[in-house]
Amino acid sequence: MTSSLLTPRGRARTRTADRGTVAGSTAPTQILDWRHPNVSSLLRRIDIPRIDLPADSGDLSGPAQRIAALRRAHRWIAAAVRPVYSVQDERPVSEVLRRRRGSCSQRLAVLESVARASGVATRVRGLLVDGTFWYPRFPRVHRLVPHQVVLAWPEFRLDGPVPTGHHSARWLPVSELFGGLDELSEGSGGGFTNIGSETLFEALSRTAIDWDGATVCPAADTACDLSGYVLADLGHFDSRDELFAHHGQTLCGMARMLAEPILSRRSAGG
Repeated sequence: MTSSLLTPRGRARTRTADRGTVAGSTAPTQILDWRHPNVSSLLRRIDIPRIDLPADSGDLSGPAQRIAALRRAHRWIAAAVRPVYSVQDERPVSEVLRRRRGSCSQRLAVLESVARASGVATRVRGLLVDGTFWYPRFPRVHRLVPHQVVLAWPEFRLDGPVPTGHHSARWLPVSELFGGLDELSEGSGGGFTNIGSETLFEALSRTAIDWDGATVCPAADTACDLSGYVLADLGHFDSRDELFAHHGQTLCGMARMLAEPILSRRSAGG
């Protein structure tokens, strides 16, 4: 049994009709505050030029270079920002970097900020994920796990041809940052089970994270197909700020206030 007592009331979390084409943006937002010095410092560390400053390093003129830069940023975030169970999805990226710890959602936001700062437009796909997906992380407190989780899944706009194996020549889902889903599903080590020290953010670099059930998974391991946990596809939004403004965060305000001081320091990486 999962809990519905901790989630916001009065919200119909269903796909918004007739949203039209979502173009994404490179603009800073309250969450993706990429003009903050903390984000600029990160860009210098991983040798990525900021779009609004004189270019003194790197070349992100083509899709291959942009993907390489995003992979570099992902590796840095995975190594330097400790995974925790923070429930404050609207925390600004600059604050996540200051704390050097964050949830998978917050660390994905850091990656989005790096992209926007370097001139790569981003948008997010809103997914409503069954809370049972996180049961393995909380084996003794299932009743406190929200019955549904609002997940902002980033996409990056790439103009021009992308490496073989990627399904889209325009928008690259973060799940395909390190290769096409079929290619990733064939790697050793299986899919993502949400058990152990590896979090969803780290798993992106080695296995398929497939929310649509379109991947050819190995016969002995279907853990790359996570579509069974998707309760609803909420559609695309120009930013995670817009997604949360429309559908709310996973937990209600009171629950976040009570849980954040504890969960934001509890390691999600074992």
